Amino acid sequence: MRDITIEIINTTKQIGDLVDWLILRHASPELYKPTMYIDLEGIDLCREGSLSILTLLIDTGIPTIRVCLVDVYSLGSQAFNTTGIKPKTLKDILQDENIPKVFFDVRNDSDALFAHFGVALQGVEDVQLMESATRTTTRSRKYLNSLARCVENYVLYDSDLTRWKLANEKGERLFKAEHGGSYEIFNQRPIPDDIISYCVGDVQYLPTLWDRFRWRTNRWRDLVNDKTKQRVAASQKPEYQPHGPDRTLAPWSEDENRTLDKWNYVPPSRDYLGYDYFNDDCFGDDYFGDDWDDGQGDNDFEDWTRADWQGPPS
Repeated sequence: MRDITIEIINTTKQIGDLVDWLILRHASPELYKPTMYIDLEGIDLCREGSLSILTLLIDTGIPTIRVCLVDVYSLGSQAFNTTGIKPKTLKDILQDENIPKVFFDVRNDSDALFAHFGVALQGVEDVQLMESATRTTTRSRKYLNSLARCVENYVLYDSDLTRWKLANEKGERLFKAEHGGSYEIFNQRPIPDDIISYCVGDVQYLPTLWDRFRWRTNRWRDLVNDKTKQRVAASQKPEYQPHGPDRTLAPWSEDENRTLDKWNYVPPSRDYLGYDYFNDDCFGDDYFGDDWDDGQGDNDFEDWTRADWQGPPS
């Protein structure tokens, strides 16, 4: 497990420094993998609610990853419109199609950013769609997976998974009504430690998931990218429903599912030369034939495998 440094970004000076660093980072030739992994939290996060925290994980490939919690509740529009030394803002970065940003289910995040701060996301890679596209059959990809299911299926096991789930549940108890919580907790300052841990947990394994699925998506990268762009565009339309009943369904059309079935096809496993070497029945009583018995009552296997230069068997 990689080390994590956590930083609360709640001043315009910090925003300017962060923007300058991100611009410098992406000024070099195309990077091997994304640097920015993002998740948002708020009260009913969508156009109908509000945005409180933008969690940004920065992964540069070194052992320690940096997680910045941008305090949108305190900074308001300054979180997106503040410039650094160069005349660029966080809004500019989020809208730059040449700077990749990784989300897990970008829809309501995009809706909130566009509705409340006029940020029209571009350059988005959606891990939820990447995971869906890797499944081998139309039937298996009917429903979308949650982040928790993906972490459980592809990343963590045993005690590591238990710790991650515990941190997630401790945060949820603070804001879910069924546990006596309230989403207003996202606006409490200073940000409670359990909410910080919850926010970090939502982005902590996005780089790992991106790695796992990205290198399996070369054949259908364009298809996933197109669907992601459609998600972002749909979230910015007046008719978008942030809590629609079909949100759990995968977006693939019948033709797209046929294409994915073909690309993901895994032929049935076949044993070498058709033999099942783990089934004793393949070695029947007469499998070795008469060559294994010369009628002399000695060790015929040793006779058959022994070279002339080794002399007679002992």
